[in-house]
Amino acid sequence: MQRMTQLFTKTRKTAPADEVAMNAQLLIRAGYVHKEMAGVYSYLPLGYRVLQNIKKIVNVEMEKLGSSEIIMSTLQHKENWTVTDRWSDANVDVWFKSKLKNDTEVGFGWSHEEPITNLMKSHIESYKDLPVYVHQFQNKLRNETRAKSGIMRCREFVMKDMYSYSLNEDEHMKFYNATTEAYMNVYRALGLGQITYVTSASGGVFTDKFSHEFQTVCDAGEDIIYVHKTAGYAINEEVYNPETLAKMNATETDFDKKKAAEVGNIFTFGTGKCEQMGLVFKDNAGVSQPVFLGSYGIGITRLMGVLVEVFADERGLVWPTNVAPYTLHVVGLSDDPKVGETIAAIESAGISTLYDDRDVSAGAKFADADLLGMPYRITLGKKFVENGEIELKIRATGEEKLVTLEQLIAAVRA
Repeated sequence: MQRMTQLFTKTRKTAPADEVAMNAQLLIRAGYVHKEMAGVYSYLPLGYRVLQNIKKIVNVEMEKLGSSEIIMSTLQHKENWTVTDRWSDANVDVWFKSKLKNDTEVGFGWSHEEPITNLMKSHIESYKDLPVYVHQFQNKLRNETRAKSGIMRCREFVMKDMYSYSLNEDEHMKFYNATTEAYMNVYRALGLGQITYVTSASGGVFTDKFSHEFQTVCDAGEDIIYVHKTAGYAINEEVYNPETLAKMNATETDFDKKKAAEVGNIFTFGTGKCEQMGLVFKDNAGVSQPVFLGSYGIGITRLMGVLVEVFADERGLVWPTNVAPYTLHVVGLSDDPKVGETIAAIESAGISTLYDDRDVSAGAKFADADLLGMPYRITLGKKFVENGEIELKIRATGEEKLVTLEQLIAAVRA
């Protein structure tokens, strides 16, 4: 149980004047994040718990795919990128670069295809060593021209990136398709499944092969997508043209135009990058073959921002239960021993709880409870002391009812 008197963070009535994105305004006001500079945020205790919960949901799906979690260095060797011609600012314009004291040039990781492919040269030799799937959760650094949209587009952000190394295209496509479904499982778990679409897109700076994005319909999104009215897929505006429509046997009347936020992407690199970097394996005839590479990303901090944009209301944040910092927000309005006993019982039941034990007015406590956005709120005040009635409020719907302690525990566990 977290007591609010033990949280160093404070809520505030206003956000910084230069912050225009709703997600950042609410997260700053609620004490979830601190803005360091444009496009750079620190995540405070409540915000960090949200990120950890999102990561857990993502990690479960990645491990189901057979991927092993690792962590690589953010500091990157120039040589790994010159081989593939992606060190050049003309080809990749988001690099942060520096030099070591011995004048060695280094970059700060905006992606990891090259470093991890170089790493795999020490571990993949034979067809018996494949396939290999690995993923990590790491801070990425991108020198964006404009950092906007709050935590939905940053110069530093947390990303889950996964890489697949396969024998051939058939093996790769089986994993690619399985990853597509795993990603949709993530968005369903977050309550975004009904408004998130697998979207055809170009490879951009990543690859000239085909790619797919996962786009969540959202007014704060920076992308335009065209959603098929019946088939459940979408096309990014950048590749929405007569040629693409013809390939899909579709017409313009089949689609609705929507604003959306990209919450994930998957890329097929083929064998080209592994050929460039010398990652090969011996097949069962002893002949060297290049490895087939795929890359898969989910923006963890961006997902947090999208959740705010989709679910928040005029009173504040509204978190889905499985990512909320705490499931239950207890507003204490009495120092009667009965209140302490009830809180102890809730804690014993294993319910994740934030307890507002501050010496402030009831109005301030209720306003902060709405702003902070925990899924359930209970009030332990005069009514409770007199007759044992617990006032329960469900944040997402605004529904309020009186319950017993047993009913409360059962409802929250359900």
